[in-house]
Amino acid sequence: MSHVLVFTQAYNRRAARWLKRHPDLRLQYLKTLQLLEANPFHPSLRLHALSGRLKGLHSISINLGYRITLELLIRDEQIIPVDVGDHDAVY
Repeated sequence: MSHVLVFTQAYNRRAARWLKRHPDLRLQYLKTLQLLEANPFHPSLRLHALSGRLKGLHSISINLGYRITLELLIRDEQIIPVDVGDHDAVY
């Protein structure tokens, strides 16, 4: 079952800034989004729920240093990326 990624304008701005600072990670970032859409529970994404002030959001890994936080709406099969960056930036 495939899911639908829903990009907000705010996320698109954050992602564009992040990609400008990290052009070497563009392909890995795009591959992560493709995998997320195909199977958000794939082990390499390391999907996990967040707690504290980010309760209700989830996080996936682009690589060991960078994450994407997202809203995962399984009921509607929608995934809404919220932020992208290193651990300290998105948490």
